[in-house]
Amino acid sequence: MSDKVIIFDTTLRDGEQSPGCAMTLTQKRRMAKALGALGVDVIEAGFAAASPDDFNAVASIAREVKGPTICALARCHDNDIREAARALEDAEKKRIHVFIATSPLHREHKLKMTKEQVIERTIAAVKLAKSFVDDVEFSCEDATRTEKDYLAQVVEAAIEAGATTINIPDTVGYTTPTEMYDTIAHLKQNVGNIDQAILSTHCHDDLGLAVANSLAAVEAGARQIECTLNGIGERAGNCALEEIVMAIKTRANHYGLDTGIRTEQILPSSRLLSAITGSVVPRNKAIIGDNAFAHASGIHQHGMLSHPETYEIMRPQSIGRVDTSLVLGKHSGRHALVDKVKELGFDAAHEDIDRIFADFKNLADRKKHITDADIEALVVGQANTGPWQLAQLQVTSGTGDTIASAAVFIIGPDGSEHREAATGDGPVDAAFRAIERATGMEIHLEGLSVNSISEGVDAQGEAQVRARYAGHSFHGRGTATDIVAASVSAFMDVINRISRQMAKAS
Repeated sequence: MSDKVIIFDTTLRDGEQSPGCAMTLTQKRRMAKALGALGVDVIEAGFAAASPDDFNAVASIAREVKGPTICALARCHDNDIREAARALEDAEKKRIHVFIATSPLHREHKLKMTKEQVIERTIAAVKLAKSFVDDVEFSCEDATRTEKDYLAQVVEAAIEAGATTINIPDTVGYTTPTEMYDTIAHLKQNVGNIDQAILSTHCHDDLGLAVANSLAAVEAGARQIECTLNGIGERAGNCALEEIVMAIKTRANHYGLDTGIRTEQILPSSRLLSAITGSVVPRNKAIIGDNAFAHASGIHQHGMLSHPETYEIMRPQSIGRVDTSLVLGKHSGRHALVDKVKELGFDAAHEDIDRIFADFKNLADRKKHITDADIEALVVGQANTGPWQLAQLQVTSGTGDTIASAAVFIIGPDGSEHREAATGDGPVDAAFRAIERATGMEIHLEGLSVNSISEGVDAQGEAQVRARYAGHSFHGRGTATDIVAASVSAFMDVINRISRQMAKAS
């Protein structure tokens, strides 16, 4: 077996299915380029037959992103497979990923097919995909709840038909590490042609076991892991890329394996995704959370001062986290900024340096010192892009009998101008109410948090908004040196995400 584990990233496909994490075409392209810089082996760019937007996203990424294999998902339906092949035409390296459910529950209640019919459909689909590309992946949806002997039959048939990768998903996050190990071992022992394909796994985190199950599959012989940045995905999410990669790297003495991931790109990529989706990374999240390398206990701090390895099994620099340094200010030039962007782990060639430099100069006029965290925030940018744009905001606040109020001037999707004012419990509440009036949307706010990105009284604030509209969840993010402005920017991000989803649905 190979000593390399292939990292198959499905952030843009399964990850985007996470409520509130939908991305625009421009955002998907930017994220795909970041994934390429991160060093993932395969990017699952989307489900080409699902919608024109999905097709365009796959086709655009296939044209523009070089290095990783670009993959498109397809059901075992002829039209799905043909659309996937068409979307991948311009890819440097391409893969079609076909799937069909194999468990008794799915066969009976979803597919209404017999065991024999599922195998027949599998063979036909793999052969059709193989007629378009050499690299074909086949997935047995709900594999971990499928009878093991039947699963082996399906896998053998798929390989015989031409599948080069066999994926064993824990679709509903139900299995345990021991069961996953036994499933992979059973296939290796009972599928006659198993050496002709790479075994893969795709685990969901419903019981919090996605990473553990994926590692168990690797120990049993799987050599591809399907995962997402920040662990985003359906329901509780997927196996987290950053956790699986750092587990293999940190415990190389145990696994004896490696990946091709440039680990110093993990944190920049994670933060870019968070900015694009508006989805907050919990502070205690392994590897990438703000507390992952923080030490509050006196005993721990003493140990760290004596020797870092007493309480840190990884160095923060290994994932792209650097100590804050005050080196840039309003007199700094473009070249210094580009060097700092590169130092922070971002690919300056792929970033909008003109926009970043303009934002940097504006920020430098308001702040005495610009920190690494400030620059990072400028690179990932405001997620607020869309049909509604805030042109002006004015708020009043106070104590006692003073009533908080806000007035907004918003440019609508068709260039129309909307001016509204409102009062509220505070300036943020008043601003949100005025925006709702201006846009005609009634938003149910579920949560608002504001955190300091950097230090000092002139620090930038990052606001995160969670909201519901028409039964769907949305996340928004905004940054500014003014916390009210940051909160309003995050709320406008939610407004635009809602608008984009409504346009897509229509």
